[in-house]
Amino acid sequence: MAFEMLMKRMKVTGASPHGFRSSFRDWCGDKTSFPREIAEAALAHRAGDNVELAYRRGDALEKRRSLMEAWGTFLAVGN
Repeated sequence: MAFEMLMKRMKVTGASPHGFRSSFRDWCGDKTSFPREIAEAALAHRAGDNVELAYRRGDALEKRRSLMEAWGTFLAVGN
């Protein structure tokens, strides 16, 4: 929602935050070795079935931080 509100304030039309999220997810899967669960958590998605989710209590914050730093570097300098 924060990104959508930013785009509205900037009067961006013809684009949606979903495309940015999709680009991030494609990059994670195609260009990195970060686990699927970390990529999904970075998108605030719940990954796993109900049993797995019942036992997963951590937030993998440090792993998500590393992923987002790699994403920032990719955006700043490219491949």
